[in-house]
Amino acid sequence: MCESCRAGGLGRREFLALGASAGASVWLSSRATVQALAGEVAMPPRPKIPARVLAAFLYPPADVVNAGKMEDSWAPHQWFTWPGNQFQPEAQEQKFTAKIRAMAKALGIEVEFAPRAMYQQAKVDEFIAQAKEKAPDAVLVVNFWNTLSKAALRIATESAPTAIVYHSLGSNHQLPPEPLRKAEGLYYIHSIENFDEIERGLRAVRAKKMLAQSRLLRVSGKAAGVSENREKTLDVQIVSVPAAELNALFDAVTPDDALRQEAMEFKKRAARVTDVSDEAFVDAMRAHRAVRQIIARYGADAITIECLMLKHRKPCVSFALNNGDLLPSGCENHLDPTLTLMLGRWLLDRAGFQHNPEFDTSENRYFAAHCTCALKLHGPQGPSQGFAVRPFFHQLPKTAALDVQWTPGEPILVAKYLSGKDTLSCWQGKVIDSPPSPPTGGCATRVLMEIEGVADVCDIYAGPHPVLFCADRGDARRWKAFARMYRLQLVGNV
Repeated sequence: MCESCRAGGLGRREFLALGASAGASVWLSSRATVQALAGEVAMPPRPKIPARVLAAFLYPPADVVNAGKMEDSWAPHQWFTWPGNQFQPEAQEQKFTAKIRAMAKALGIEVEFAPRAMYQQAKVDEFIAQAKEKAPDAVLVVNFWNTLSKAALRIATESAPTAIVYHSLGSNHQLPPEPLRKAEGLYYIHSIENFDEIERGLRAVRAKKMLAQSRLLRVSGKAAGVSENREKTLDVQIVSVPAAELNALFDAVTPDDALRQEAMEFKKRAARVTDVSDEAFVDAMRAHRAVRQIIARYGADAITIECLMLKHRKPCVSFALNNGDLLPSGCENHLDPTLTLMLGRWLLDRAGFQHNPEFDTSENRYFAAHCTCALKLHGPQGPSQGFAVRPFFHQLPKTAALDVQWTPGEPILVAKYLSGKDTLSCWQGKVIDSPPSPPTGGCATRVLMEIEGVADVCDIYAGPHPVLFCADRGDARRWKAFARMYRLQLVGNV
């Protein structure tokens, strides 16, 4: 299993690395705190079982073709249909097997290969029957032979809930097979040694498996007690708890010397601080500790909190730190963006920025603003963005919020999963800059962007709180793979 599948959604390295960030170290700085968390467990973390994939190659050996025993119409002629007799499928199989094994190991996926390449109908039937018994999460079919496309489709649609079908360029003749190219519930790849595309499909399998084993904690003032349900399509377990429980945890956090020191060390990291008191930094770290405590108490892999009216208890800084550590944390008890953050955690291994959108209709530009932007936008081991600290924009008291500076020219993806609609909205673009306030309004972090190929930028609106990720064109196709494999409508320019 990959390390990122352990420790309740955090990898062992990531979990230990939490102490490396000034904010995250607060909740781990005291052994007594850790022991207290262990003694207050209401729900243990959900076990994380790796995704399992069965893989098969399709092609006949050369001696079978030369003997006229291939099961196709060309057999009487000892004919090597496309890719032809110089393709060397055995050598290609060795190369693809090594690459796929390496990908699977890096992603923490278990992959099992059929013992030999298939070309006979009976072997295809046998593989499908065995797959139904083993119940893998997906199958991966690598087809090196033109007339075996129907066999590839059968394996892909009869063996597992979803499939990746790789059809090497030059192993087909004329148009790619339409039943494969347009099939729902599988990812069809027709390309030249495109291992990146295979990896995107495998990432989608991992994401779905991990989400189906994840617990999202919702903290709300409207919750009368602890309750459970599930998000139907992603199969995420959702546990709701009253906000009073989080408030009590915050109030019990003593602002001792160690916590104050952590708060001041975090303050020193800011390029500047505007109108935020030292006591507000201390409260931000108290909130961070309380958030981590309630996450630990319920064994959660992600959290969203009805946060706007928490006054001095607002978790803006905590959410920014959590997201940077790949612990998805969504604002305002809003389900869809939090699920989108969870998707990004597994598809990209990166933090997302939940935001409210705005639109410059004169220049056809997209604007994102909110108060919980992560500092680490390229993964926990990546660099931190520069940031300032300024007050939360909407109400007193003046709690701390991060004004994170995005890198001009950075490729981005604006994404939002719409639960109940089985829709994934994905739009690619690039950062222009992080405009100051004033002259812009909005919230603590602000990002101005260009969205590629849209005549009217307002057309990309998918409702409040989409999520902005640092992601290039290849990264964005991971979302396309997920949508294709798990039957989501994909809306956007990906």
